[in-house]
Amino acid sequence: MNTTGPAADDVRARGLRLVPFRGLRYVPERVGSLAAVTSPPYDVVVRPDGLLHLESADPHNIVRLILPQAITAGTRHRKAAVTLDRWLADGVLAPDPEPALYVYEQRSGDLLQRGIIGALELSAPDRGIVLPHEDVMPHVVEDRAALMRTTAANLEPLLLTYVGEGDGATRVIEQAALREPLLATTTEDGVHHRLWAVTDPAELASVDAELGRHQALIADGHHRWATYLRLQEEHGSPGPWNYGLVLLVDTARHPLRVRAIHRLLSRLPVTEALAALEGRFRVRRVDGPLPAAMEALAGAVADGNAFLLAGDGGFHLVDRPDPELLAATIRTDRPEAWRTLDATVLHATMLDHLWHIPDAPEHIAYIHDTEAAVEQAERRGGTAVLMHPVREEVVRDLARQGVTMPRKSTSFGPKPATGLVLRSLALD
Repeated sequence: MNTTGPAADDVRARGLRLVPFRGLRYVPERVGSLAAVTSPPYDVVVRPDGLLHLESADPHNIVRLILPQAITAGTRHRKAAVTLDRWLADGVLAPDPEPALYVYEQRSGDLLQRGIIGALELSAPDRGIVLPHEDVMPHVVEDRAALMRTTAANLEPLLLTYVGEGDGATRVIEQAALREPLLATTTEDGVHHRLWAVTDPAELASVDAELGRHQALIADGHHRWATYLRLQEEHGSPGPWNYGLVLLVDTARHPLRVRAIHRLLSRLPVTEALAALEGRFRVRRVDGPLPAAMEALAGAVADGNAFLLAGDGGFHLVDRPDPELLAATIRTDRPEAWRTLDATVLHATMLDHLWHIPDAPEHIAYIHDTEAAVEQAERRGGTAVLMHPVREEVVRDLARQGVTMPRKSTSFGPKPATGLVLRSLALD
């Protein structure tokens, strides 16, 4: 790994350090198309339908590495490592000739997002350089750690945001976008993706100087960030495990969109869910179809906590919780902004106190897509709890206070496509 750059230890103590690496990329001649081998991030794939769709898109789709299928966890992870080694040996994947940072662009209609991919030096939480804003689930961290440990690779970049100053990295990104890209592809969702390598020492130094003055918010990838830190602790530093693959986006220039992540309670029928809420919340049936019901939810959220329940063929708006109930169920040692989050009320008051549902995978699934959440609830006879997104400024303010939100509270996007550039720790 190339760690050259300005020797500014005082800046290093405060800000981000993004270093070049030799990216692993698909060889276009060895795959059907670049679009066919990409995938959304592992936790966005709606299983099993989405997984099967991706596996059938191309025999070399990246989902075979990020979500390998086998009976046991250990077998899954070894299968991914064997597959990665085989693809490298067969020339399906190949490393770039020299270390680089990668400018990455996503474009769809009026949406344009550009950022820079590199290997970010890891830092302890108390240094405040990288700010998480959500809690994580230990079993997910364990699974991701085992996969990274076995493959010795970062298979997909985290999405981090920073508030830039319009110089340094910004100039490098805009200049790179004028050149011929390393790759260009359009995925089936209509998003156009382009990637450029930045290897010029002066440009790398310019990026380094600006990022060294900034901190970053984790927009997407809390479990993978926790995994990076765990593996760093296992392997020690310095060394390749002291860095993790990330995409950094200047949110001042390219504001991200914040969406909600919904809950699927597969073992709780809607009738039972509503009965437990009776007298504690206001419950009203609202008209569909789903977009109209979500508009009703957006209107109710303006006045306080609100949720939309579905799964029985209808839509039920749940709002106006009993203030005494909230006082009795929500901890008081957190800021007001945290105590009034919909996710806080959902987990502390509804899931824990009224429904008595443990936060375990067999009881709660987290689903990004609204239609998929409703469809799966109806198919399983369960309840979909549909959420309204949190404003980005609330997320960032809580993160700066060191306060984490309940897990899976937000979904920032657009998320980077998985499979465009990977990082092998064996090459560093």
